[in-house]
Amino acid sequence: MHDLMTPPDSSEKSRGVATALAALLGAFGAHRFYLGKTGSGALMAVTLGGLGVWWLYDLIVVAAGDFHDADGRRVSRWDPGAADGQGTEALGRDVDALRAEVAELAERLDFAERLLARPHDPSGSSPPRRP
Repeated sequence: MHDLMTPPDSSEKSRGVATALAALLGAFGAHRFYLGKTGSGALMAVTLGGLGVWWLYDLIVVAAGDFHDADGRRVSRWDPGAADGQGTEALGRDVDALRAEVAELAERLDFAERLLARPHDPSGSSPPRRP
C-alpha cells in the first residue's frame, strides 16, 4: 500500500540516507554504492566526485528526489519504512503525546502565573537580604 505522496514505482531505499551520504561522503560515491550503483560509485570515488562537479550535481538531484537506484526506481521517500501505513499511526501517537505534554506545560505555566500574581506581603516577614 502506497501513500498519496509516493509514486508506486519508488525505491525502498531512503532518500534521507542517500542525501546524507551524498552530502558527507558524496565525493567518494557513497550514495551511489548505497543505491546499488557500484560501477558509477567506484568511478566517482576514483575521480573524487568528478572533481566536485559530479558530486554537487548528484547532491542536488538526490535531495530533490529525482535520483534513481540501480533498478531504475526513483528514490523519493524520506522514510521508506513508513510507506506501509505504520508511519501514519506512529505520527498520530506522537501528536497525541505532544498534545499531552503541551497541556501539562500549560498547567504549569498557569500555576506559575498564579504564584507570581499573589500580592506581596508588605509586613516584612520575608527573610532579610544579605549584601
